Amino acid sequence: MYFFLALLNGPRNVRPLNQKINGSGLYGLKSCFPYPAKLVADSGIQSSSVHFRSFSLLWRWFSVSETPGVTGDSMDIDGDPFHHSDANPKILEADVELSRHRISVFLSTHTAYELLPESGKVVALDVSLPVKQAFHILYEQGISVAPLWDHNVGRFVGILSPLDFILILRELGNHGSDLTEEELETHAISAWKEGKLQLTRKFDTNGPLNPRRLIDAGPHDSLKDVALKLLQNKVATIPIISQDGSIPQLLHLASLTGVLKCICRHFKHSPASLPILQQPICSIPLGTWVPKIGESNGRPFAMLRANASLSDALSLLVQAEVSAVPIVDENDSLLDIYCRSDITALAKDRAYAQIHLNELSIHQALQLTQEASASYGFFNGQRCHMCLGSDPLHKVMDRLAIPGVRRLVIVEAGSKRVEGIISLTDLFRFLIG
Repeated sequence: MYFFLALLNGPRNVRPLNQKINGSGLYGLKSCFPYPAKLVADSGIQSSSVHFRSFSLLWRWFSVSETPGVTGDSMDIDGDPFHHSDANPKILEADVELSRHRISVFLSTHTAYELLPESGKVVALDVSLPVKQAFHILYEQGISVAPLWDHNVGRFVGILSPLDFILILRELGNHGSDLTEEELETHAISAWKEGKLQLTRKFDTNGPLNPRRLIDAGPHDSLKDVALKLLQNKVATIPIISQDGSIPQLLHLASLTGVLKCICRHFKHSPASLPILQQPICSIPLGTWVPKIGESNGRPFAMLRANASLSDALSLLVQAEVSAVPIVDENDSLLDIYCRSDITALAKDRAYAQIHLNELSIHQALQLTQEASASYGFFNGQRCHMCLGSDPLHKVMDRLAIPGVRRLVIVEAGSKRVEGIISLTDLFRFLIG
């Protein structure tokens, strides 16, 4: 086999690959890997020199601002008696600094060991595996990323991410491309990674000349070190690897979600120690906001109509270096959201080989995503996670600490008109300072 599924039961106990986890109904798959090992994080190509196409999308210019918000529950977005209030408490710089200091102390004095789950699974792929097969494995396992193992060097050398599949599909749709759908049968991941590096150099002359080094952390590294590595390297996950003994052990894939969960758990019973927790997010320099009328500073804030093409969405995700784009109606009210990870749904029934990216609408692509997720029991009924500008910071943090919730779309009560977006990265840049 070209891949393995390592099942972990307890942070210190890595079970043999063929041993069943009690009650899980899952087995590790026969593997050419004798042990779990390193994982490399790969943020994908740099596209700073690539110009935007003419998309069927809506552009807004944003700046971090104190946009007046509304109150109410962010999942039941209805009218609220305080909706028209313009009074927002002024955030004090001293409160921000005190809160940041206490969070920094906590993160610096607690380790990545606290991120390790009681049980879990890790799927790894050999770089000799054909790209097409890798695409299907990730879809069938219900995951969006997997570490890459190179048996020639005896270590993990990279990660396969949704961005890889987005770039591959765009190459397939490029009439001048040397990559065809038939070649995906034999085109190895290693060959694709090399081709991807060439693409980087082609579009970004200042891009890296060599593949990125592995980015990982040890179980005794501080949570602050883990968070900084995720932020500074612009990656969603990094591996937690134990170097005890002669063989490195892959213990967990860490993310900002896990770090945030530790913060929320620690300060849950002492919220007064973090004065900013009660502040509404509209009064905090946090996230990306659609500007008020007359404001035009900042980089573009993009939203897509449901009838825009999938090609437009994928181009935007790559060139704007964002992980998700809100889908809105003619009134800019939120309908859905399209994420990079949604691309793996096209593996169902080889849909990627039967569609044209510029002919498939976002609405149709999202239908495929929901059907594919339901086929394997991954769809939980909620894709869009929302909040209001008047929601206190602690409520936003609690929601972002839920696994799978990487961003909250800020909407207006009642109309669900998009006002901005807050990602995990935005939150940690604010909390760490």
